[in-house]
Amino acid sequence: MILEFFSVTDTGRARRNNEDSVALDEPGRIAVLADGMGGYNAGEVASGMASERVKGELGTRLKSLGAIPTDPEVKTALLDAVDSANREVYEAAMSHPEYAGMGTTLVVAVYRGDRLWLGHIGDSRGYRFRNGHLEQLTRDHSLLQEQIDAGLITAEQAAYSMHKNLVTRAVGVDELVDLEIHDYPVEPGDLLLMCSDGLSDMLTDEQVEQLLRTNDSLPAAGAMLVQAANAAGGRDNIAVILARAKPGTRDLAKSWWSFWR
Repeated sequence: MILEFFSVTDTGRARRNNEDSVALDEPGRIAVLADGMGGYNAGEVASGMASERVKGELGTRLKSLGAIPTDPEVKTALLDAVDSANREVYEAAMSHPEYAGMGTTLVVAVYRGDRLWLGHIGDSRGYRFRNGHLEQLTRDHSLLQEQIDAGLITAEQAAYSMHKNLVTRAVGVDELVDLEIHDYPVEPGDLLLMCSDGLSDMLTDEQVEQLLRTNDSLPAAGAMLVQAANAAGGRDNIAVILARAKPGTRDLAKSWWSFWR
């Protein structure tokens, strides 16, 4: 399949600096989004460091595996790339006092053939928009999600919680990191939305779905999502990645496989 990518970040209306980061390797069919945390500019450092390291390590590893890596090979490549990013952020935080306590959420997408591999840590999300319907693919690693799962609060109550930003997993806060990975079949027309909580906290899934229904162009859709999040308050930085799968021809597919050989 042919993939079309678009990404955008925005500071939002309440923050002075942008701690969200995106990294795309379009030829390698890799997309990474991170939302940093930490004092001063440490969150910005953590997210940028993690997103670039994951993109670079993953691209190099997958290219060395050839055109059609096995499922275990893709999973191992994802785990190794994120582990490398975790070590880099953790060591920087330990060796520089100004970066102490920094970390970042992460969501990473890899397309191979007609499958999507999606890994995440924290509360940055991945959604699939298919046939006019939006479905959340990731499940937040957050205190709020744990409370919902335990039946302590409802999803409706969670929308007004004061603990939205308390994540239970993050890159760079410990020596080891736990990446959750799932893979999904890809159909022509599928649209992947990756976003930070600066978008998902400001807009309901229904609002996002409606915006995607009414904007076929990825740049237009991305701009409208950011605009709507800011109009709703823009209380945090906003990061968005959109990736759409289109049917390809045999010649194009052959050309793509040749690139990876």
